[in-house]
Amino acid sequence: MTADKIIRIGGASGFWGESDMAVPQFLQAAENGQKLDYIVFDYLAEITMSIMARARARAKNPDMGYATDFVAAVIKPHIGAIAKQGIKLISNAGGTNPVACAAAVGAVIAEAGLDLKVAVITGDDLTSRAADFADAREMFSGEAFPAPENIASINAYLGAFPIATALNQGADIVITGRCVDSAVTLGACIHEFGWSADDLNQLSGASLAGHILECGPQATGGNFTDWESVAGSMDNAGYPIAEIAADGSFIATKPESTGGIVNIGTIGEQMLYEIGDPQAYMLPDVICDFSAVALEQVSEDRVSVTGARGHAAPDRYKTCATYSDGWKMVAPFFFIGMDAKKKAESFAANALKRTRAKLRASNAGDFDEVLIETLGDDSHFGAFGQAAETRELVLKIGVKHRDPKATMLLLKEATGMGLATPPGLALFAGGRPKPSPVVRLFSLLVPKSEASISVTVGNDGQEFTETKGTTFDAAGIQRPDPPALPVGDGPMTQVPLIDLAWGRSGDKGDKSNIGILPRDKSYAPYIWAALGEDIVRERFAHFLTQPDDPASVERFYMPGTGAINFLLHDILGGGGVASMRNDPQGKSYAQILLAAPVSIPQSLQSSLAKAL
Repeated sequence: MTADKIIRIGGASGFWGESDMAVPQFLQAAENGQKLDYIVFDYLAEITMSIMARARARAKNPDMGYATDFVAAVIKPHIGAIAKQGIKLISNAGGTNPVACAAAVGAVIAEAGLDLKVAVITGDDLTSRAADFADAREMFSGEAFPAPENIASINAYLGAFPIATALNQGADIVITGRCVDSAVTLGACIHEFGWSADDLNQLSGASLAGHILECGPQATGGNFTDWESVAGSMDNAGYPIAEIAADGSFIATKPESTGGIVNIGTIGEQMLYEIGDPQAYMLPDVICDFSAVALEQVSEDRVSVTGARGHAAPDRYKTCATYSDGWKMVAPFFFIGMDAKKKAESFAANALKRTRAKLRASNAGDFDEVLIETLGDDSHFGAFGQAAETRELVLKIGVKHRDPKATMLLLKEATGMGLATPPGLALFAGGRPKPSPVVRLFSLLVPKSEASISVTVGNDGQEFTETKGTTFDAAGIQRPDPPALPVGDGPMTQVPLIDLAWGRSGDKGDKSNIGILPRDKSYAPYIWAALGEDIVRERFAHFLTQPDDPASVERFYMPGTGAINFLLHDILGGGGVASMRNDPQGKSYAQILLAAPVSIPQSLQSSLAKAL
């Protein structure tokens, strides 16, 4: 290994169902001199695992349960060009059935007459051991483990060293089941640079590169605060490339002549996306500290990322179980005209009265949960909404029940009120909603010694022994000093946070994070002073389960960029498919917070206006 060695990795997929634009972009980029060494694919989320597990069980088909897009949209149309250019592929497309996925890939390779080695990594699937976890408690809520018969999936989040082992054995394509999203990138780096489990800063840096790549064009202008700057080019959104050095630092970029942008804002937003404590971002191979990371625009569409630090790997795998917990039905209705909100609320109240009367008459029991939301009246901003009387809005009524028929009864009664409703009701004629299962997430920690990991390259399989790891004590973290307000600023004025910062938010179970990145580090003291935990709790009180609990909002400072990361607990109505919220993943929360006022010196406002 040479110190100046660089490997180039492209991130082609952020979820199952992602656009198939990335691979053709990367292949064309290679033809134009931007050759890649690897293309990595991230298809999995917690709910994806449960969908795959249920699809396989319902069909009683041993060949289902993986991301078929990987075979149909990547391998079949592009494997010849990929092989010609010598690009290696790493993907978690295996889902709940990596062996079947590898077999399908192998069949396409054989049909094409190519000589490529396919590796498959197994051992993450712990579903058959559901009974062994009967005494486990949910690591965040403390709830008891669900009944084994309701379990859809249990998967440990594996790390990157098994992937590196497969590459060391000559694999051209590596297929995993559930691993952490960034592992597909880190595994390539471990193989190429020969890192060991003790190269903690390098492991952390490459994990951050994987974190930037794992959501595809979110690093190149997708979901960007300054969306108007890229709006005209996102039809050809460029997919991210990381040029990674032996010390774990990297340059983030994208293929030339593609849409979007790579700048400090797009990369910084993605760095903050869906993390909790930025000084303890826990992965199987390393505990990352991103607080001192520095971002530098080195040229057009090229951002340097340095300064990630690492702590020793933990001794347990985060493990996620998904399980069934009844049924839900969510139905939209539209009200148009004067007093639209009052009309909608009256309609919803009477529809529920009718339905509950019939449930009582049949001894079916009341709903487990009812949620009435409106959209179009600033309701997402809670007490800080600014909408005047709206003349059109969407009413959403959601209910949960043990019996799917009870949820449909609500839809039947609400629809049946079409001639006995306040005026202005408009019904969508494209089909009625149907009950869907409530799938909940149960997170636990499993000792690494309890996972039996295998790495199979072609027909040659071997057991993989994971590094034991250590117990991590978060209480020992040295926290940075928060930014201090300058003295003698003179007269002050207020501006919305969006004038001073970029922001992005996302979910982790029933938690949401909101990452705020100053457009200039000199703004950090004013943002920190304006956005205390109490202020953020007030802004999101209408969503928080316990808005009066000081622990419901945590705040972390990142001096490398001046960023703040907020972690909001129990705020998504269960999160994911378990939630009936309009925004069950907290994707809009940064937009809500960016409307908050921040006091700045009047002298700064004038220069700010010029910059904007």
